[in-house]
Amino acid sequence: MPRHPEVVPAVAAMGGSVYSSLAERAAASGPEVFALHVGDTWLEPAEGCRMEDLRVADHPGLHRYAPVQGLPALIDAIVERTRARTGHATERSEVLMTAGATGGLGAIVGALVAPGDEVLILAPYWPLIAGIVRSFHGTPVPVKFFAGADVSDAASAVRAVAAARTDRTVALYLNTPNNPSGRVMPRDQVEALVAWARRENLWILSDEVYEDYVFEGEHVYTRPMAPERTFSSYSFSKAYGMAGNRCGYVIGPAEALAQVRKISTHTFYSTPTASQIAAARALGGPGDAWIDAVRPQYAAIAREAAARLGVEAPQGGTFLFLDVAAHLDAGGLGGFLERCADRGLLVAPGTSCGPYPTHVRLCYTCAPPDVVRRGVDVLAALMGR
Repeated sequence: MPRHPEVVPAVAAMGGSVYSSLAERAAASGPEVFALHVGDTWLEPAEGCRMEDLRVADHPGLHRYAPVQGLPALIDAIVERTRARTGHATERSEVLMTAGATGGLGAIVGALVAPGDEVLILAPYWPLIAGIVRSFHGTPVPVKFFAGADVSDAASAVRAVAAARTDRTVALYLNTPNNPSGRVMPRDQVEALVAWARRENLWILSDEVYEDYVFEGEHVYTRPMAPERTFSSYSFSKAYGMAGNRCGYVIGPAEALAQVRKISTHTFYSTPTASQIAAARALGGPGDAWIDAVRPQYAAIAREAAARLGVEAPQGGTFLFLDVAAHLDAGGLGGFLERCADRGLLVAPGTSCGPYPTHVRLCYTCAPPDVVRRGVDVLAALMGR
């Protein structure tokens, strides 16, 4: 029970920077910084879907609060899009606009996870999810799955999560295409995990923000398999190059989503109005054309970077996850990251993504391809390639 000047121990134990604390060191290293540590894109959104395209004259109320659930026209567009993509019946009451997928997942965890409850998180994982669980006083439980584990089929996928389950487990979090490994979960594994979660009476948190960026295989939608217990999260940030807009949405069972909405209301209240208008414009057609043009660009630089670093090309997403154990000295991963920063390169530590003290994560879409190439060359040199 903390009293001034103490804070909650679980929060005090959280890192302040999940990506990199070496930005100043990299900036002082020379004329160019290769900031490949944060998941973003170098591209602007589609024309007509940018903030500069919005005028109060065309959108009265542009600077006012939006309805807490979201703009009705945008929710209607998402319902139709979801029905078309997943083949599953979706109603307006099952959709909630959020302050990015981050805000959506935070609201879901806030509604479902009580202090001390455990959430199984397939690892390596998106760096913010563990902190979100801790923020609501839950316990994140990493389950090695996409890297550093013997998971090759449906049976081994279930064994991995079953071994980590305890009486305190309330939910399973999965992310496909996976940030940071680039793995796309095959249908049989998703089906097996969903069936297991149903048998164990667990909630399912399905993070599908990279649904549009699959280079090999197919994206498998989780919610149609268990709609009564699945919350799926999506992001205009990742889909349409709108990270700064902070606009995403979640879809889940209506009765439980009403409780999630209580958390969103008392945290970010409503999703920015202008961001939702831009999102609606993207769903109106320009966004899909933008994705169709961008996806092959992402895939090309992904293959090129992977080949230069001598690792397998990702199946989707926007990251490479590399084991640099053979290139660490007595300084460990911290020393390796410092050597990167001294050459102007910023990459994220694998420890931000789970129990991976010899890995680094590199985003190959957050800078123009020529900048990414030069940054990858720095990392390749440090790896003796």
